[in-house]
Amino acid sequence: MSKRVEFWFDFSCPYAYLASTKVEAMAARAGAALDVRPMLLGGVFKARGVPQNLSATLSPAKARHNLDDMRRGAQRAGVELKMPAGHPMRTVEALRCVLAAGVRWELIHRIYRAYWVENLEISDRGVLTRLLTEVGLDAAEVLARAESVAVREELRRRTEEAVARGIFGVPTFFVDDALYWGQDRMDMVEEAAGGRVVEPAITPTAPVDFYFDYSSPFAYLAIQRVEAELGDVARWRPILLGGLFRSIGTPDVPLFQQSPEKRRHTMLDLHRQAERAVVSFKFPGCFPVRTVLPLRVTIAAGTPPALVRALSRALWAEDRDVGQVEVVREVLEGLGLDAQGLLERAEAPEIKTALHESTAGAGQAGVFGVPTFVVHTRERGPLLYWGADRLRLAAAAAAGDVSAM
Repeated sequence: MSKRVEFWFDFSCPYAYLASTKVEAMAARAGAALDVRPMLLGGVFKARGVPQNLSATLSPAKARHNLDDMRRGAQRAGVELKMPAGHPMRTVEALRCVLAAGVRWELIHRIYRAYWVENLEISDRGVLTRLLTEVGLDAAEVLARAESVAVREELRRRTEEAVARGIFGVPTFFVDDALYWGQDRMDMVEEAAGGRVVEPAITPTAPVDFYFDYSSPFAYLAIQRVEAELGDVARWRPILLGGLFRSIGTPDVPLFQQSPEKRRHTMLDLHRQAERAVVSFKFPGCFPVRTVLPLRVTIAAGTPPALVRALSRALWAEDRDVGQVEVVREVLEGLGLDAQGLLERAEAPEIKTALHESTAGAGQAGVFGVPTFVVHTRERGPLLYWGADRLRLAAAAAAGDVSAM
């Protein structure tokens, strides 16, 4: 029996736009039925107490990265994307038209293109009239129906359903009752729907600076995969994430700032990513943990990948507090390293200075979180990729794939 994939969207999100260009093909490959669900994102944000314009809350470095990430997503999907000057624009009228017209893909695609390629004001009645006409619909009839009490109530009901089911953003997918958020989780959606995702082999050649701290679970997931994905081109850069956060005005533990719904998804997503990567993962009871000591020891040892993997595994798979001297000592001894000598050297002024300089250098490179990969391409110079889920994209860029740059 085929699975059913629900696709929840609003026109105001660029990532939902990118997902809309791929979701039909994804469902077809998986042999799944596709259930398209318009909702009002602003209504969800209001229910969650989230700012209506999330992009305005980002740090300058993160905002730059998001724009680059959207552009790369469009390149990979083979579609156009242009950020509207007036983003976010009102979408309620367009969503009502979609419902009034019977949720037709040709209309959804046309409205998305109007917003994200032509940058048209899709709340304007004249614009909607033209878009409806272009897809062969009776514009006057659809617009009249869109103003009806029934359609208004239908959009409100769908938005309330989205809130009740734990949706906090778009695009959101459900396979059975399992929620997946983001167009970059469509590979997981496809597999959950019965499809099979095969990633092509790539050979990175450009150098990649890999910035990490043991304090991040996503950095842990990247640490366990970096050598397999990047090989010898990876240059391991330990940094003190808390120090970086303080320098750019980010909360010490961003996870604690998320809404309960988003935090639940983050925890679920961590386990899903670990399972796909065949990596052991257990969220530690000692979180958040001080990582100054293991970072200094790492630098004192010359940042060997085996030590980085072992320390991160101790925290994120074995629930051991790597901020404690005895835990670090045990990890060092388990690798046959000079534990006492490294612990003593970690207190040397030059090691403390090295960690400080590495953290400052990360900030100068535009790093705003970990894991971050800065790929030094011949084609376009240094390019920044943030997140364990961008490791493959960074590796593709390091292999010369222009669509990943």
